[in-house]
Amino acid sequence: MRFSEYLLATLKEAPKDAETLSHKLMIRAGMIRKIAAGIYNFLPIGLKVFRKVENIIREEMNNSGAVEVMMPFVTPSDLWIKSGRWDLYGKELLRLKDRADREFCLGPTHEEVVTDLVDREVKSYRNLPLTVYQIQPKFRDEIRPRFGVMRAREFVMKDAYSFDLNEESADKSYSKMFDAYKRIFERCGLRFRAVEADSGNIGGSFSHEFMVLAETGEDVIMVCDDCDYAANIETAPVIFRQKDLNSKQHEKNRGAGKDMPENKIEKISTPSCISVKDVSNFLGVNITKIVKTMVLSTNEGLEAVLIRGDHELSLTKYKKHRGLDFAELAMDDEIAKINTVKGFTGPVNLGIKIFADNELKNMTSYVTGGNEKDFHLLNVNHDKDFNIEDFMDCRQTVDGDECPGYPEYTLKSTRGIEVGHVFKLGTKYSESMNAVFTDRDGKDTNFYMGCYGIGVGRVVAAAVEQHNDKNGIKLPFSISPFEVLIIPTDIKNEKVITYANDLYEKIKLESYDVAIDDRAESAGVKFKDSELIGVPYCIVVGPKSLEKNMVEIKDRRTSNKIEISKDDFSGLLDFINGK
Repeated sequence: MRFSEYLLATLKEAPKDAETLSHKLMIRAGMIRKIAAGIYNFLPIGLKVFRKVENIIREEMNNSGAVEVMMPFVTPSDLWIKSGRWDLYGKELLRLKDRADREFCLGPTHEEVVTDLVDREVKSYRNLPLTVYQIQPKFRDEIRPRFGVMRAREFVMKDAYSFDLNEESADKSYSKMFDAYKRIFERCGLRFRAVEADSGNIGGSFSHEFMVLAETGEDVIMVCDDCDYAANIETAPVIFRQKDLNSKQHEKNRGAGKDMPENKIEKISTPSCISVKDVSNFLGVNITKIVKTMVLSTNEGLEAVLIRGDHELSLTKYKKHRGLDFAELAMDDEIAKINTVKGFTGPVNLGIKIFADNELKNMTSYVTGGNEKDFHLLNVNHDKDFNIEDFMDCRQTVDGDECPGYPEYTLKSTRGIEVGHVFKLGTKYSESMNAVFTDRDGKDTNFYMGCYGIGVGRVVAAAVEQHNDKNGIKLPFSISPFEVLIIPTDIKNEKVITYANDLYEKIKLESYDVAIDDRAESAGVKFKDSELIGVPYCIVVGPKSLEKNMVEIKDRRTSNKIEISKDDFSGLLDFINGK
């Protein structure tokens, strides 16, 4: 590729709305351009990286035995109604109507479509197991698209779907895809962890997220450095140890700050103390002696959940334990309908069902909201002062929590970028959509399913996030926009441009992805652009070096550079090949 004939749209500065490093670098390197919130053009440099990631994905999918298909981006509502997700999916599902007033949506994922497809085409157990995949645009109307293509509304996904005879066979398909994902991300040069995760709107019994480790990642994951355990902070289980509440030692360990009265609830003025920190400072009470009461709106109505003051609620675990279709923090107008005041909500005489995190089992004489503006209650005790319907593990894990696999180890938090997700769906979709095959006994049986997604653009952004320096991008050889870049420093010098052109043609014949920067730009501009876009190997051809019968070659990733005879073509290739 000749840069004089190429759309190389590099910038000196990133736009002000670019937040993450990958977003800034992808804009500056001319990889992407925004045209609307969460919607981007991929320019030639970005598309080349995108295609290389896509090719790696396609190769590993094919090697795993998956078969490529292409399903429509616009999907009819009747399939979604049949599965029960037309209303459940929420506002992220972009709905539209055609001229005949029939309802459709832009596909955010394709479980419904693929289930219908396989149900129509696969009739017998003899055709199973089967895994199909596609690489295709998706649309999710994100409420807050951000970080460039990391969280876009329109994006390209590789989504695969497995269909099996039974659960045992489905587990093998899941394992096969899990291993394929590891190979994909390894080939893309990513540092990643596979973590236990929630299945969300996709559903199913079990899932793993593949997280690229990065300080700017929007997801928090809990990892154990002493074993392989890793899980999303929203799903990582908390190992609860019941304590002896009659133990004086326990009271000593548990108590901190101001002593509380033993038995009687005390109502105390706490003007403008809305946050836990405000209450703790005002009362001189340790934050662990305060209980937060959170009102939730669920498909079963309003309910409250109690969490210790220093902990955060995991809605994911709460929904799962309660078996709810949805649960979210109640809006102000909903809270106003019950016996409380926002910012001062407490469990005593609240008037709705109350649930609690397991940690409250170990608590007595704690502080809660007083359900009255500017008032809190001291010395509150469950069972005596109010009733808890059920205790559960519903808080987020924190640094130092016990590792679920090994009690002697502890968890710590780190940040990650989700680039892939694999799900065990079971018969969730095949049952709701009545998708069946004829088994060995001649009976109609529902397919056991799995689904497996990779965000292609996310992989590109995550790679940029992990591979960069102050000068720009340093992508791995496998996914760099070009493998070799030739820079003639003086295109008006006949010897320079002739040698550079000859070298370009020779390297191209060796099947390398090579480019030549033959633009009428200064050498300085060319060098800066080469570092910004991150070409692994740069060969500099200049008048002075040619006078010495030499050229310079530099490794962008290591900064190693050597001069080599301009006639030593095999030596030049050896350097590129790391020999």
